[in-house]
Amino acid sequence: MATEQNEQAQDLEQEQATQKVEQTQAEPEQVEVTVESLQEQIAQLEGDLKLEKARTANAVYEAQKSVERIQRESEKHKDTVLEKFSKELLDTVDNLERAIVAAGEEQGPLREGVELTLKALLNTLEKFGVVAVDTANGFNAELHQAVGIDPNAKSNEIGTVLQKGYALNGRLLRPAMVMVGA
Repeated sequence: MATEQNEQAQDLEQEQATQKVEQTQAEPEQVEVTVESLQEQIAQLEGDLKLEKARTANAVYEAQKSVERIQRESEKHKDTVLEKFSKELLDTVDNLERAIVAAGEEQGPLREGVELTLKALLNTLEKFGVVAVDTANGFNAELHQAVGIDPNAKSNEIGTVLQKGYALNGRLLRPAMVMVGA
């Protein structure tokens, strides 16, 4: 549409330039102003106005499309950066969970501090759309990665979760590594 308008504007401009040259060549220094010449000038000005309106519409259209494209690219870039950052933080979540498991049942200030840190990190991740993948409702190949068979689990059920999976705004960041029943 923008290209078509541009071409129309150029065609109008060329026609008007040709008309001006022809008028200048045909009328050697005419001092009299006639009704016909005024009507021609009005027609020429109306043509100029149409040309400028077409140019303006084309410029507005192009500007709107540029803004939309920049917004799409910006959102895509933001999502990519957030995804990379979130993936990096998942290693920290895993390490904090391992520290809690390594502390065993022993309650103390160190374990309590690690648990609070993990809770704060998970709350922050959740604020930005990062949530743990559900492992309670059976095996789903789109969300889980089966790495072995658990003899104690029922068929197509998750027996052991080796590593939690996470999703960012509904898109899988990392699949859950699980052992599935045979």
